[in-house]
Amino acid sequence: MKPLNASLRSVAAAVLACTAGAALADVTVGVSLSTTGPSASLGIPQKNSMPYLPERIGGEAVRYIVLDDASDPTQGAKVARRFVSEEKVDIILGSSAVAPSIAIAEVADETQTVQLAFSPIELKPGRGEWTFRLAQPVRLMAEAVATTARANGVRTIGFIGFADAYGETWLREFTTAATANGIRLIATERYGRADTSVTAQAIKLMAARPDAILIAGAGTGAALPHTTLRERGYTGPVYHTHGAATKDLIRIGGRAVNGAILPAGPVIVPEQLADGNPVRKPGLDYVGRYEKQFGAESRTQFGAHAYDAGLVLQRIVPVALKSGKPGTPAFRKALRSALESERDIVVSHGVLNYSPQDHYGFDQRGRVMLTIENGNWKLLK
Repeated sequence: MKPLNASLRSVAAAVLACTAGAALADVTVGVSLSTTGPSASLGIPQKNSMPYLPERIGGEAVRYIVLDDASDPTQGAKVARRFVSEEKVDIILGSSAVAPSIAIAEVADETQTVQLAFSPIELKPGRGEWTFRLAQPVRLMAEAVATTARANGVRTIGFIGFADAYGETWLREFTTAATANGIRLIATERYGRADTSVTAQAIKLMAARPDAILIAGAGTGAALPHTTLRERGYTGPVYHTHGAATKDLIRIGGRAVNGAILPAGPVIVPEQLADGNPVRKPGLDYVGRYEKQFGAESRTQFGAHAYDAGLVLQRIVPVALKSGKPGTPAFRKALRSALESERDIVVSHGVLNYSPQDHYGFDQRGRVMLTIENGNWKLLK
């Protein structure tokens, strides 16, 4: 092969320089999902929803690097470090579950990289400056459960929840909400996400004779206490958390879970929302896309968190591009500033208004109360 002459070499160098510049301009997004392990029922629909995220924003290409953290916090931290050290990501999405999300948040804080968490994680004071949530705060949902229970005549309640950060956060927030609504928590039990029996806990709860029982589980793991209580003869009301708002609860629980009451993101029932509700449009868009691809009633609120991340990116990336180029600390800082300053970001789960003091951003438009009626979700008015 003949060597390039000086003129051609100059042209080639210019082309390479432009190509390199374009590559550097790509917005790089690291996505850590729990597609295996105990939280796979949350992570798989999120992975399924990744094709709905935008490929270009503000004239820049967006590159997504999706890895599995196996529902494990140690693996989540490793994935996050790979994102920032090897892939030089501008932003991290995930994880699906609480424990790996917390581990990722520590890396995000250390490296000053924005994290959009798909879980309602609580962090140590002073450690959440770079973490924003796309899942509703437990406080918001706990208040909805408590006010609904009070309206239904509940005065005493029993609690059984995951023996991890999710269950403990729900126990703390619901205790506060219940007290404010004149409801006494008279029995408390815990169980593991991978447990196959909760008979002992169910017997203890029933012995306390509460007016109702709240189960703080997520995904498929939320069904076990409910079915066990019914099998042991409990006939009282059973409440769940938003972590249980998945068809897996109905599929596994069958008739036993009919009548269950739980909070959820409005994306679970966009068809039942009022026409003037701003969340109805993105909710219908997401559900329509997902169910066209994966079948009727395959929607989950967990998958919608990934879809919502795309809507948030479409709002904040153009703003951040005014202050810095992708791949730079200035751009990462500008992404955080945009999140804290942009108003009324409408997503399928609600309307987000983050601020320096509030990295959840949700108000009451981010929740609905549902019941299960004949195997389907029904909006409680």
